[in-house]
Amino acid sequence: MMDKTNAKWNAASDNAKVESIGAFIKHHRLEQNKSQSQLAEEANVNRSTISEIEQGKRSNIITLIQLLRALNLLHVLKQFEIQQQISPIQLAELDKAKRKRATKAKKIGKKPKSDW
Repeated sequence: MMDKTNAKWNAASDNAKVESIGAFIKHHRLEQNKSQSQLAEEANVNRSTISEIEQGKRSNIITLIQLLRALNLLHVLKQFEIQQQISPIQLAELDKAKRKRATKAKKIGKKPKSDW
């Protein structure tokens, strides 16, 4: 089922994807019971900008981020974060370098023995 959804999304045109993003914004705006004017004020954009986005017209990424922030939906951008991955060899080397046991504590302030 997931493969069909992904295939559909991948086959959609860029304009269809922009329309989906606009529908997403509109859905969440209405779910939070916010007017376009309220969202515009919170996101610091013009109301007409929100109207255009919701109609599927193109906008810029900064505006999208501002809207997502105002709707408390920034988490959807988490997919764009690059995850640091460690190779199995590096993991083994790190594990090998870990301390296996404690050493005896050195005595501090001990006077050296005299030769007398």
